[in-house]
Amino acid sequence: MRIRMGYWITSCLLASLLILSGCTGNTAQDTATPASPTAPESPTAAVSPTASPTAASPSAVVQVDPQFNNLPQLLGEATVELVVKGSPIVIRVDGADAPITAGNFVDLVNRGVYNGLAFHRVVREPQPFVVQGGDPQGKDPSFPIDRLGTGSFIDPATAQPRYIPLEIRPTDADQPIYSKTFDTAGITEAPKLRHTRGAVAMARSNPPDSASSQFYIALADLDFLDGKYAVFGYVTSGMEVVDQIQPGDRITSARVVSGLENMKLPGG
Repeated sequence: MRIRMGYWITSCLLASLLILSGCTGNTAQDTATPASPTAPESPTAAVSPTASPTAASPSAVVQVDPQFNNLPQLLGEATVELVVKGSPIVIRVDGADAPITAGNFVDLVNRGVYNGLAFHRVVREPQPFVVQGGDPQGKDPSFPIDRLGTGSFIDPATAQPRYIPLEIRPTDADQPIYSKTFDTAGITEAPKLRHTRGAVAMARSNPPDSASSQFYIALADLDFLDGKYAVFGYVTSGMEVVDQIQPGDRITSARVVSGLENMKLPGG
């Protein structure tokens, strides 16, 4: 009982950190950090910072609802490399299970959006949690690091922020569900892409369809976030680099190593 209560309290503290970092911003750029996740039910879900990143097995590519044809889609897999402090972080991006979320990320990488952006949030206490970056406001080196966390990608085609729907595929489902958390949708099974150590997922504010460009990397197994935030890939090498990231460290470069042929762009 003491273990269960202690884990619950720790998870709530982590959740409160997610809320606080998204409290400031402006109306034009309001995609903030993740909203409050529900505390886990069981102490067996405790984080394991020494675990190796694990990824779900590749799936057949899902059929994307035509209503999302205005968004980039990854119809298969891609590999992305981030360089931080001179060292590579390699990410396998899963468009088979999260075609819109993955497509958005690969498109932003290919546009050079992440080049020079900072990791503005690093949470390792009271237990390993996440490193988060991808706020385009960080392109300005004079923009204070502690004020990052509210920016969104402005699509030059529309001059408006690009937001993507919350997209999570249940393990035994043929398609992802959109715009709803599993709690809201009444789904009790696990998602196909889980928050294991090394998972890469989209940050967002409270509305489910408010993710834009900010992403986070899980520093440990965080299954209490499963079904609430959209995982779209996994770090396959370079977690030792992720483990050393500090607030203000920048992504020197981001590039698509492979998989661009699997991209479907709006109008394409």
